[in-house]
Amino acid sequence: MDRVSSFDEPLKKLLGGATAKVMAEHLDLHTVGDLLHHYPRRYEERGKLTALADLPLDEHVTVVAQVADARILMFNNGRGKRLEVTLTDGSGRLQLVFFGHGVHKPHKELLPGRQAMFAGKASVFNRKMQLAHPTYQLLDASDADEATEAVDAFAGRLLPIYPACKQLDSWRIAKAVDAVLPSARDAVDPLPASLREGRGFTPLPEALLKVHRPQTKADVEDARARLKWDEAFVLQVALARRRYADTQLPAVARRPVADGLLDAFDAKLPFTLTEGQEKVSKEIFDDLATEHPMHRLLQGEVGSGKTMVALRAMLTVVDAGGQAAMLAPTEVLAQQHHRSITEMMGELAEGGMLGGSDRGTKVVLLTGSMGMAARRQALLDLVTGEAGIVIGTHALIEDKVQFHDLGLVVVDEQHRFGVEQRDALRSKGKQPPHLLVMTATPIPRTVAMTVFGDLETSVLDQLPAGRSPIASHVVPAKDKPHFLSRAWERVREEVGNGHQAYVVCPRIGDDAEEAEGKGGKKAKAKKQAADEDPEKRPPLAVLEIADELRKGALAGLGVEVLHGRMHPDAKDDVMRRFAAGDVDVLVATTVIEVGVNVPNATAMVIMDAERFGVSQLHQLRGRVGRGSAPGLCLLVSEAHEASPARARLSAVAATLDGFELSRIDLEQRREGDVLGQAQSGVRSSLRMLTVIDDEEVIAAAREEAVAVVAADPELEHLPELRTVLAALLDKDREEYLDKG
Repeated sequence: MDRVSSFDEPLKKLLGGATAKVMAEHLDLHTVGDLLHHYPRRYEERGKLTALADLPLDEHVTVVAQVADARILMFNNGRGKRLEVTLTDGSGRLQLVFFGHGVHKPHKELLPGRQAMFAGKASVFNRKMQLAHPTYQLLDASDADEATEAVDAFAGRLLPIYPACKQLDSWRIAKAVDAVLPSARDAVDPLPASLREGRGFTPLPEALLKVHRPQTKADVEDARARLKWDEAFVLQVALARRRYADTQLPAVARRPVADGLLDAFDAKLPFTLTEGQEKVSKEIFDDLATEHPMHRLLQGEVGSGKTMVALRAMLTVVDAGGQAAMLAPTEVLAQQHHRSITEMMGELAEGGMLGGSDRGTKVVLLTGSMGMAARRQALLDLVTGEAGIVIGTHALIEDKVQFHDLGLVVVDEQHRFGVEQRDALRSKGKQPPHLLVMTATPIPRTVAMTVFGDLETSVLDQLPAGRSPIASHVVPAKDKPHFLSRAWERVREEVGNGHQAYVVCPRIGDDAEEAEGKGGKKAKAKKQAADEDPEKRPPLAVLEIADELRKGALAGLGVEVLHGRMHPDAKDDVMRRFAAGDVDVLVATTVIEVGVNVPNATAMVIMDAERFGVSQLHQLRGRVGRGSAPGLCLLVSEAHEASPARARLSAVAATLDGFELSRIDLEQRREGDVLGQAQSGVRSSLRMLTVIDDEEVIAAAREEAVAVVAADPELEHLPELRTVLAALLDKDREEYLDKG
């Protein structure tokens, strides 16, 4: 059998159809290679053999003893039963206990006089030493040699515990692994020999044997170190090759021009840029001046001034004769960007218009819901080059949209766009345009190196001067209803001081399902379930909460709603009036999450806060405290005090550091795989590597990968690495990496 094919062997050939079917359906394991890469989650320690008289408390022990007595006892009025077994080994006595369904097998097997090995954790109950639900293996008393061998194999061994499922428990997976383990010697080793030897790694076949059947804890450490490195290295080689390929593409260099649009813009800025903005702008300008496309990720805290940095990059490209397009995820955000950019640029945004600057350019908006006449004009301005800057939603990607000379694409909130959208826009340039991706969701360094590994990264971590602190508090609405009343009082106080507030809800509340008629029965059933169990109630809705507030806690204030299903003109109208200070309280969904900028809004109340993710809460909170007055964010929750949801909210309330929060978010999700199925829809490639804990491994692997690819971009001299890469990076995953 050749080296690759034994790993490609379908499991049903070796394990039988039934087991293979369960593995495929419930664990996504299809081949021998899949199963060999299904590593134990942890190892049970059985401890060396211990005499019953010397049992240490609270430790895993293994004993060989004889059954003296076994009896079933009933409890809970006969509804529950437990099996108590008394053991003796000549030095002392020990009690075993089994409960519930677990009593049948030991009751049949552990008969008085039988000898067996038992492993479990020693504890005290009713002043007696006992083992609860121990694992055991019967010994055949007639064959002393075999019994001794069995004792040696059983005691002192690390028992692998596999990620399992209801249909297939860990020890059955362990038996299946035993059947495929001989194939481990056929493993194709992706590491170049010099790297493997230089870092003193265990050979791959040996690492696979050690991870599944370790003799000692050192074996486990050895194996894990090697397998983690492989995952990190192969992934980083894939990303390094993608970055290398990008450097081979041609692009038009866009260099700053003296006395152009950028200089005119900088001259009219009423403030100076922060050091961070200066530094990041320089990195971007250096990239734009090269003849291959920039691929840069700009991540910055909420309110760190990313839009300003992106705008200056766009102006540089316009100065150099090109056009720039900014892609926003929602119409509200596209309109907001268009409004704030034209305001910042003033007469410079009115190029070719009466009263516009002769150094200016046109800044146009393009969204799906624009009227025909405005849309036709915008398209015309783009194809003639009259408009140097266009801001839009995915409507920019449509075939009808043609550019005169697209030089830069800025993508706002990258995680909302797929690779197809990004590529479709990039394909509108005569040559590939430069690409700047912005995100206000801070990303820990290791995640940036993996998920966004094909992009160079710039970080803005300094807030511009004049930004105010935001105080955040959890409001436990269920345990302390008076806290919620106080929250609405605080909103009234803020409005009384001339400020404004947001109230955020997870749902709109005009769901078709809630209307009487077609979905009426469903709605009634839901309501009944919610009345019986408040946990099952649907999330709070904008329209309902706005109504309640107008009639109750905020009566007399100007309360308006904003959500994604409103007509774009209505949305824009509400946002304009809120920005102008004509609306006191805006009750909205997360459409306000990114980019909405109203410095006079100082308070935010987030209803059902536990239903939002950590980074989403951080984003939302960033909408207040944008002016000189301090911000206030109240996280209203009905989650129980001891619940993980409440712990998450407390973490958000405790820090304003987005990078710290993104780390907490990751730790709570404990993803073993940033390329997980939830994100990519394809099989996960990372089994051993955790992006949070293995920063050093990832950083070192990235360095080695860059060196390997620089020396041999096509990996011609590393056929094994090429083979492993091809297996890992099927087409779907390649696209996923591309999307970041």
